[in-house]
Amino acid sequence: MLSVDLVHSTIYRYHWPVLLGPHRLMLRPREARDTRLVSFEVTMNPETELVWTHDVAGNAIATANFKEKTDYLKIESRSKIEMAASQWPVFTISAAACTFPFSYSDDEWIDLGALTAQHYPDPTGRLSDWVNGFIFSSPTDTLSLLKDISFGISQRTTYRRRESEGTQTPLETLDNQEGSCRDFAVLFVAAARCLGFGARIVSGYLVNTDSSLRGSDGSGSTHAWAEVFLPGAGWVAFDPTNRSVGSGNLISVAVVREMTQAVPVAGEFTGGRGALVDMSVAVSIT
Repeated sequence: MLSVDLVHSTIYRYHWPVLLGPHRLMLRPREARDTRLVSFEVTMNPETELVWTHDVAGNAIATANFKEKTDYLKIESRSKIEMAASQWPVFTISAAACTFPFSYSDDEWIDLGALTAQHYPDPTGRLSDWVNGFIFSSPTDTLSLLKDISFGISQRTTYRRRESEGTQTPLETLDNQEGSCRDFAVLFVAAARCLGFGARIVSGYLVNTDSSLRGSDGSGSTHAWAEVFLPGAGWVAFDPTNRSVGSGNLISVAVVREMTQAVPVAGEFTGGRGALVDMSVAVSIT
């Protein structure tokens, strides 16, 4: 059991007082069989009331509404989490899905829905050709195939930490041969969907207390990875940035169909062009 204290701070500074619109927060870690959220709180400066709800995927969403103008906004979440996920998990995949290709049940197809559909254009089949290059025999071992795709991303591309907004398309990442963790997650999910897997993107935190993992400058940081639904095993985590399988070093906050749905803090302000001085994000994990 690993006990983790996590602090995520987002600060906006403005040249003059501005009127803040509603801000949408996705900061509360998701609980699972091997992840227990012991405590969680969000503090705001200026103080305001938070209204909590859940989105269609079960992610916790808080909405902050502000009444007065301010030249400073700080949003800080503090979590205490107990993690018990194995670093070398064994997955009990059902016999019918141990080899690829396989078919989901009718109920699984319906429930997975858009998570099996491709969301990026591939008019010439370049992505499809690339991912089919990992299939060396038919049938082939399902888990080994997904591991090969994840490893193949890190072998073909160079990790680059990127502070700018937005995400590269799968083809852009292949062409550029570099990307951030969110670019790798998007590419992996697109590749898995090409083969008919149900896959989703996960946004959360990377726990890197021994400084052995890519994607973090210190003991931890925000991070993105992917999950694939395998009958019998359920949702299995794949982190192509670190060539890892399973959630041993991962704390999930949001599971989404596409990356634009996983913004930790989103909001607007009214106050004139050039009002924003800067925005900074800091994550501390101990």
